[in-house]
Amino acid sequence: MGGAMLSGWCKSGIAAAGVSVIEPLGAPGFADSGGVTVLGDAADIPDGFDPQVVVFAVKPQQMDVVAPQYARFSAPGTVFLSIAAGTTIGYFEARLGSDAAIVRAMPNTPAAIGQGITVLCPNGNTSDDQASLCQALMLAVGEAVMVDDEALIDPVTALSGGGPAYVFLLIECLAEAGVQSGLPADLSARLALATVAGSGQLALSGDEPPAQLRKNVTSPGGTTLEALKILMADDGLQPLLTRAIAAATRRSQELAGG
Repeated sequence: MGGAMLSGWCKSGIAAAGVSVIEPLGAPGFADSGGVTVLGDAADIPDGFDPQVVVFAVKPQQMDVVAPQYARFSAPGTVFLSIAAGTTIGYFEARLGSDAAIVRAMPNTPAAIGQGITVLCPNGNTSDDQASLCQALMLAVGEAVMVDDEALIDPVTALSGGGPAYVFLLIECLAEAGVQSGLPADLSARLALATVAGSGQLALSGDEPPAQLRKNVTSPGGTTLEALKILMADDGLQPLLTRAIAAATRRSQELAGG
């Protein structure tokens, strides 16, 4: 995800203002990009370095080691932006200082192609300019929405953070259902992928809501209606997804609490 964001910043010109990447394994794909400096360790950051934004784009399990190394940058002119799941604003305040400006964000993997969506939540120390800067960074890789209630990040994680996996599963299931109905596997997979991708683009580009688009496809007494009778039954797709999102939300809350 960090690489996806950096790629977007390079393409949009944001990186030209200067980005230092701390990556122990190196980042050869960005080493020659304009404005990007790659360092192997936080200790290699020169004295006097005064960043506008420090971005934490590491696994939550690594944060206990990583975050304290950047406490020296905690100052009114610096905002900390984290994309780590289940890692709360309070967690960072405890390690970076109660006065630190912190923005917690949850992006998703379509950011890799500039089609992601991110929800951001600032703490009370974050100025409007700092919040706008963090939002601008995430807009470089897709849509970005700012919220004031950190509790919303848990269902956001469940819905849009994990959402791409659910869509990929839908593609798999459609393809398998086609095979079970007699289609060759390669043709069924191609149909499933193109149908989901095209339908998403239609929903994004059209003026009609998804419910109306669904109705547009559904002819009275037709084949689609027969399928929707199953998918829209009391035990159909909606209650299944509701349970799935609720389970993922609970797990996000557990991670944040633990």
